[in-house]
Amino acid sequence: MSSIPTPPEASQLVDRVISLGTGLPLVPERLLLAHARGQVLFIAGAGVSEPAGLPNFRQLVVDVYAQLDAAAHKVITSSDDKDTGDLTGLTNQQIAEVRRFKRRDYDVVLGMLERRIDDVPSGTSRVRAAISGVLRSSGKKPARIHKALMRLSDRGGMTAIVTTNFDGLLQLGATGKVKPQTYALGGIPRPGRGREFIGVLHIHGAMSRDVKRISDLVVTDQDFGEFYMRRRTVPDFIYDAARLFHLVLVGYSADDPPMRYLLNAIAADGVRFDDLKERFTFIGTEKPDPVVVEDWKGRGITPIAYDSGDNHQALLVLLERWADLSATNGRPKKIDAEVRRIVKVPRESAPESDRDLFDHLFRRGNTSERVRLSALASKVGANYGWLDAMVKIASEREAEVRA
Repeated sequence: MSSIPTPPEASQLVDRVISLGTGLPLVPERLLLAHARGQVLFIAGAGVSEPAGLPNFRQLVVDVYAQLDAAAHKVITSSDDKDTGDLTGLTNQQIAEVRRFKRRDYDVVLGMLERRIDDVPSGTSRVRAAISGVLRSSGKKPARIHKALMRLSDRGGMTAIVTTNFDGLLQLGATGKVKPQTYALGGIPRPGRGREFIGVLHIHGAMSRDVKRISDLVVTDQDFGEFYMRRRTVPDFIYDAARLFHLVLVGYSADDPPMRYLLNAIAADGVRFDDLKERFTFIGTEKPDPVVVEDWKGRGITPIAYDSGDNHQALLVLLERWADLSATNGRPKKIDAEVRRIVKVPRESAPESDRDLFDHLFRRGNTSERVRLSALASKVGANYGWLDAMVKIASEREAEVRA
């Protein structure tokens, strides 16, 4: 028996990319639709907390050396990554650490430093005390991107977001009087679509509220080996999550140590299992870079590129816009206002971004929402072009059911 061919409308949907507003980065519509169905799980990296004053992994290492090893600190801050700098007066151990730093192996550097000055790594080491001190003295208030991500992570009263950050800024960025629970390391709930899978999930540990306590954090190569290879705590969590949700990485660069470990976990399971959902990442570049795009694709991640200028403003505006228009907890008045604005212009004269947005708002809705939007468009005098588009989109669902 021959199979029924995929309807043209359905195949086009797979590759359609749209803009949520004029000038905003293009986003695959399949991701937006998955989010509307509650099938997206965001993973936030250090780049998310930098706008709030927290250091990225590189700067964290620099700050730790500033406290514990002035000589090595001078070398790593007085030269770029292509130049090892003046190594005069450094021991062989220090030189080895500097070279690792220049190769951006920051987790290895911290592990080497800890073993050198603390001998036996432990939760009370001077390195970990310095890390805690740096993080506690940094950002105290959530940035706008924290708030946008928390809104986007709401699956209808069930908020869940994963982070490799140690700070509590995502929790503070949540709206409402009741803040989400914080879970870390072994205490993280198993991924699921029910109400038990909620909270801000710190897969690399979280800073304790007790300022006298040195928190359990995954920061050195030994830590990553423990939780990624020996216990497999993080890879097993990522695999379970990737089967249920489309993972969306925000605030990472490809050479971040946490990103490398995450990518290895995802890539390994992607080879062994064929039931993982598509994964996405937002990548900021100063200019279009097809090589970087292909690098992410080669790792099994679909990249969404944006202009990184003005401190990644394009990403922030996109995430806030997405949250405002969210099918789960967006701003209904704003959504209706957008529909009214768009259909006042004949469809053939409207910008492509407006046509895409209108189609998406209608496509993602259930039957009752589509009826409501149809009535709203008709009430404000939408021309036949918009009405024809709604009929065509409605037929897509019927074609998918028949297939």
